[in-house]
Amino acid sequence: MRIGANYLGNGECEFTVWSPTLDSVAVQILTPQAQVIALKPQAEGYWQTKVNDVYPGTLYRYVLNEQNAFPDPASQYQPEGVHGPSQIVDRHFNWTDEAWAGIPVESMIFYELHVGTFTPEGTFSAIIPRLPQLRELGINAIEIMPISQFPGDTHIESALAYRNWGYDGVYPYAVQNSYGTPADLKELVNACHENGIAVVLDVVYNHFGPEGNYMSQFAPYFTATYKTPWGNAMNFDDAHSQGVRNYFIQNALYWLGEFHIDALRLDAIQAIYDLGAKHFLWELAEAVHHFSQQGQRWKRHLIAESDLNNPQIIRPVELGGYGLDAQWADDFHHALHTLLTGDRQGYYQDFGKFADLAKAYEDTFVYDWKYSPDRRRFHGVSCRDRPLSQFLVCIQNHDQIGNQMKGERLTARISFEGLKLAAGAVLLSPYLPLLFMGEEYGETAPFMYFVSHSDPDLIQAVRAGRKEEFEPFHYEDDPPDPESAETFLSCKLNWKLRNEGNHKILWDWYRQLINLRKTHPALLNQDRNFIQATSDEDKQLVIVRRWCETSELIFVLNFNSSPVTVTLPIKNNAHKLLDSADTSWSGSGSQTPEYLSAGEEVKLQPISLVLYEGE
Repeated sequence: MRIGANYLGNGECEFTVWSPTLDSVAVQILTPQAQVIALKPQAEGYWQTKVNDVYPGTLYRYVLNEQNAFPDPASQYQPEGVHGPSQIVDRHFNWTDEAWAGIPVESMIFYELHVGTFTPEGTFSAIIPRLPQLRELGINAIEIMPISQFPGDTHIESALAYRNWGYDGVYPYAVQNSYGTPADLKELVNACHENGIAVVLDVVYNHFGPEGNYMSQFAPYFTATYKTPWGNAMNFDDAHSQGVRNYFIQNALYWLGEFHIDALRLDAIQAIYDLGAKHFLWELAEAVHHFSQQGQRWKRHLIAESDLNNPQIIRPVELGGYGLDAQWADDFHHALHTLLTGDRQGYYQDFGKFADLAKAYEDTFVYDWKYSPDRRRFHGVSCRDRPLSQFLVCIQNHDQIGNQMKGERLTARISFEGLKLAAGAVLLSPYLPLLFMGEEYGETAPFMYFVSHSDPDLIQAVRAGRKEEFEPFHYEDDPPDPESAETFLSCKLNWKLRNEGNHKILWDWYRQLINLRKTHPALLNQDRNFIQATSDEDKQLVIVRRWCETSELIFVLNFNSSPVTVTLPIKNNAHKLLDSADTSWSGSGSQTPEYLSAGEEVKLQPISLVLYEGE
């Protein structure tokens, strides 16, 4: 069942809403005539009617049981924010991406961005002029943090009225009004495709935000059977759950079809609880794959964020899986982050050995039914039956930066040499790499947690919750005020840095690594049987060998703050492709030979990466 306000043209609009427990539903058309038109009951709790003489731009609300009026749960636009009326949208758009054939998920190089802080303007339209620079870098997929309508202080007449990461959205079908209109988002997707860049949209199907959340007025969207960090879980397996499942499945198809989105990133799927025989994720993947096969020019993808370390999510249905295309693999990040920063608090206590990073290269999951001190239980299961190309890794993302009390990026925490080492660790890996906006040139602005609410009690609760979150770390200072406009503004990117000094060198380093990743046969081979990683705890090294039928690469990651001598596992001879210690990369000066014989020792500079190609 297609829900929401579906404009049919010629002044006719079809309204459909799911409310299985109500006695009556009517649509209130907010024109000078102020019509209230009853919807007719349909099967399985749906209500529907067609209304004439209404046009795009018209505001409306639903009147429930002849009493209170609320915005449409499937609203496509909320021009006055989460508490205001919904608006009828004209779906027509002149697409020019006819030649777009999509990008296979295994070839994607992701670039995560937050619309509000990526540009000074903080809009969809302002992203478009920056696409050529991303293309020059080698990016072929932007991942946009959630854009569903979230709350804001509407007393402020500027874009500052709405400050949020996007995970507090309450209208999954509605484009955030401060970012632009639905047509503006389509313009961005169209421009991305013209630049050879796919668009991944971050969607939240595990909860709704606290403000403007009127879902329970309409239907049993929640169940008390399970609890999440945000309260009662979404109702995916209790009474009336078929309407909730349809709501989110139609949402996925809405973004993929209406907006030509290439893939969806599903937020925190471990908080999607479903003990039914057919898990919601299985049904969602089935619907998306069916959509891709119905005359679409290119395949659409589903990528799960999950901390379960469970490959069932991405296994094919015929092997008992849910059939999603890829999933995040946090163990790689945690293993690398602890070696770079020395962090051992919270979930980082589970990592810190060089053998962890070597295992992450070979086995993906460090915790594959191993005891986790942080969780105080056994965690994960082996995923060696799944291709390496089904896992996404990073050294920074919105969560890992935002989880620092002051939103510090790695730029503020490790040396320039460490930044180059980290970039190589990810981009030379066999996994799908994700960069967080600004990482590629060493952005100095933080990415702190920020919100904008109109409810004073909710504002205080958020502040208190943020402070409580960091109490175990015994920081002397309080975390930055998430409600402050200054907190939000301080997170805006300093785009001009990419042309200056070491920022420009780091940008060139990233571009070189991405180009190698896209062109070298050994790096294009994502077969799990063609990678070998070893570690040395005393010398603080990880050595990775990748190969294919025609070529071989060996790279060594030196985390030691002193020079280290090592013999690389080279069979015959090899020549050097990269050394981050070279003066051309603003290093202290490489001491590794250009050509290397089997058994020959090499001297590595502190905190460096060296890459050799076998001959």
